[in-house]
Amino acid sequence: MPIGVPLRYMQKQPTAAELKKGGVLLVDKPYRWTSFDAINQLKINLRTKVGHCGTLDPLATGLLICCTGEMTKSISDYQRLPKEYTGVITLGAVTETYDLESQPQDEKPYQHITEEAIKVAALKFTGDIMQIPPGHSAIKKDGKRAYDLARAGKEVVLEPRPVTIGELEITKVALPEVHFRVMCSTGTYIRSLAHDIGQELGCGGYLSELRRTKIGNFSVENALTPPLWKEYWIESGELQKHPERRRKQPDKTGADDAQSVS
Repeated sequence: MPIGVPLRYMQKQPTAAELKKGGVLLVDKPYRWTSFDAINQLKINLRTKVGHCGTLDPLATGLLICCTGEMTKSISDYQRLPKEYTGVITLGAVTETYDLESQPQDEKPYQHITEEAIKVAALKFTGDIMQIPPGHSAIKKDGKRAYDLARAGKEVVLEPRPVTIGELEITKVALPEVHFRVMCSTGTYIRSLAHDIGQELGCGGYLSELRRTKIGNFSVENALTPPLWKEYWIESGELQKHPERRRKQPDKTGADDAQSVS
């Protein structure tokens, strides 16, 4: 059995042959990979159509639901499912991208912020809210991607959009870090949530860590990274070891659109 592949995957997961016809594959996207990186490696190994049901930022890890073959027609059904994330907000500064794709700036004191104040601030962003997406996002503005306009030095002002934050739990406070778990609707930008909480507290904040743990009833606990999926298929005799095309280095610019994201 390949190192790192739990026994349960050898017994329950879809075979490569089944996936070529059409199936659903749970992928744990590695850090610094774009969603395209993950999909591309699956396409190389399976040699069939593969599509994902919602991107993750390169700096985020966690669950991607991937549809293969004929099941790619069902992608929109999975895209509508609510998402769960865990992550870390770092207080005391802001970044242009609302995460660590850009450098922290405008530092402010945060030591006086209490755990109670953080929880009160989080409550204001729970339920049905209007959220302004990050300027550095893939949303189109005047026919162009917002992140392209932002990188060109142009001011990007996006309209607020309705999203639902079903649950927002502060799981640990170790200033300047605030650990959280959130359940949210599709289209929610967790980067914006981190930024908005920092603004509400008056000290600024940015998303410094993010992991998608669930999409609907699908859990990242039942997912494998693309390299481990390959090991699984080789070990089960469904895939021959063959030279791969060299995988492009992950795009560190965020152009994959991280909704950070739901």
